[in-house]
Amino acid sequence: MVDNAEQMGTGLTTAEKDPRITKIGKLLRKTSIDEIPQLVNVIKGDMSFIGPRPAPVKHLKKYSETDRKRLQVLPGITGWSQVNGRNVLTWPERIEKDIWYVNNISLWLDLRILLKTVKVVLLSEGIYSGRNDDKVEKENNK
Repeated sequence: MVDNAEQMGTGLTTAEKDPRITKIGKLLRKTSIDEIPQLVNVIKGDMSFIGPRPAPVKHLKKYSETDRKRLQVLPGITGWSQVNGRNVLTWPERIEKDIWYVNNISLWLDLRILLKTVKVVLLSEGIYSGRNDDKVEKENNK
């Protein structure tokens, strides 16, 4: 992305024709290569391969007691919300799916997520929100 992209336009949410994303950035997102550096965090033990995606710190102060349940497990590179909507989901929808994951965590569920991740990445599903910028901007400012 271009410099200061988070302060421009739609914040953390990106649309398909987002002018903040460079040509190389579009390729990295489409292929999910931009996630490879997260493997270092998995090796260090700061992240898991499967779990809720880490949220921006500024969102944590808005969490309800129920929302905080998603913090009971290590954040992951991929997770239930990534294979069931990815960036198409709103933040409340992502949190809901992450809490469901925490409540239902199992080896079989992790294997299911892993298999679905391969499909989502190969088909480039849910990379962009698909929502219009006005709606995204309002959501980010909540």
